[in-house]
Amino acid sequence: MNQEACPGVRTALAAALLAMPMLTAQAQSAATESELANPQVLQQQLDAQDREIQRLKQAVAEQEARQRDLRQSLQRALGQEAQVAPTQVAAEGDARPVRVGVAPSAEPQAAAVATLFEQPGILTPRNQLVLEPSFQYAYSSSNRVALVGYTIIPALLIGLIDVREVKRNTLTAALTARYGLTSRFEIEGKVPYVYRSDATISREYALGSAQDKVFDTSGKALGDIEVSARYQLTDGSDTRPYLIGGLRFKARTGKDPFDVETDCITRCDGPDAGTGLPLQLPTGSGFYSLQPSLTWLLPSDPAVFFGGISYTHNFKRNNINRLVRAGQREFIGTVEPGGVIGLNFGMGLALNERASFSLGVELNSVGRTKQNGRVVAGSVRTQLASLLMGYSYRYNDKTSFNVSVGAGLTRDTPDLSINFRMPRSF
Repeated sequence: MNQEACPGVRTALAAALLAMPMLTAQAQSAATESELANPQVLQQQLDAQDREIQRLKQAVAEQEARQRDLRQSLQRALGQEAQVAPTQVAAEGDARPVRVGVAPSAEPQAAAVATLFEQPGILTPRNQLVLEPSFQYAYSSSNRVALVGYTIIPALLIGLIDVREVKRNTLTAALTARYGLTSRFEIEGKVPYVYRSDATISREYALGSAQDKVFDTSGKALGDIEVSARYQLTDGSDTRPYLIGGLRFKARTGKDPFDVETDCITRCDGPDAGTGLPLQLPTGSGFYSLQPSLTWLLPSDPAVFFGGISYTHNFKRNNINRLVRAGQREFIGTVEPGGVIGLNFGMGLALNERASFSLGVELNSVGRTKQNGRVVAGSVRTQLASLLMGYSYRYNDKTSFNVSVGAGLTRDTPDLSINFRMPRSF
């Protein structure tokens, strides 16, 4: 082939190469139109698209359910009474934050609100056991001025003036066990051990005493054992609170106040009969009691509002005899302590995934005591009020630490109380 023919051949080859993609596209288009004309191919494509649509719908539903579950988990986990608490809103405080009435998920949750009150707000999950060792310290001081005599004029007193200042320390170590029978019902038992010490400082001015007299006494023994049950009544939401009903029974297993020896020579009547103070302090109340309660929790991101109301009924005792010195007994008769109306409320705030802070107020109104069907002379309704602050830290999924501090707002309330709890789930 000569050189003049070469350019023509090269041109023809180039044109052929350029035409090949166009021919291929036309062939593919013809093949596609042929396949679309086939009903079987169309049906297969429709089936594949239906399967893909169903798969996408299921994935969207799973994501929505997961998002809803996470939102509810976060809101309900903040609802603990403190030991709400509670707490324990918490919860009062369980070993880890859980949703009210629902078993905990394996996903990370916010820290439980610190427990402030005796009735926790968070229920124990089904088939889960929580052991909570606790330690409480309370200190109170009071001044009492007793005037035994009568006045002729306001500036002159005929008789005995007895001024007393009482310092009281109480330490209580307890072990509490809670078990979830269902996701909405739990039972609880508490065994306390109590140590008490009192120092009474007095001076009888009318007798010419120039020195203070100090009367020290103490006592330590098992306290009053308690059993409780709680049931979740309603499911709450962002605008509707959770309601939990409770019932607590307290036995009189502690040392009876009527069985400790009293500093009375014969009877505790008159200034020469003794101080009237117990030589050994009791560790129990001496009466059976039953306490129904109602606790509520309202999540309001990022806080949780909680509170409760209760009534304690103390059962009366008949044919009571008080022990005095030299083994003698003083007959008292029938004693019926007054009922106690309790009210508490507060707010919890989660600081991060592990720590939380709570603030609350607890009010108790103690009724008048009756003896042999009549109100005891000098017995009045007593008002007790405390301001409480609590902190909670979740150490791991099974253990948390709760510390609460209380300050008395009335003269009859302990000046200071410190409570430490360490719930652990199994």
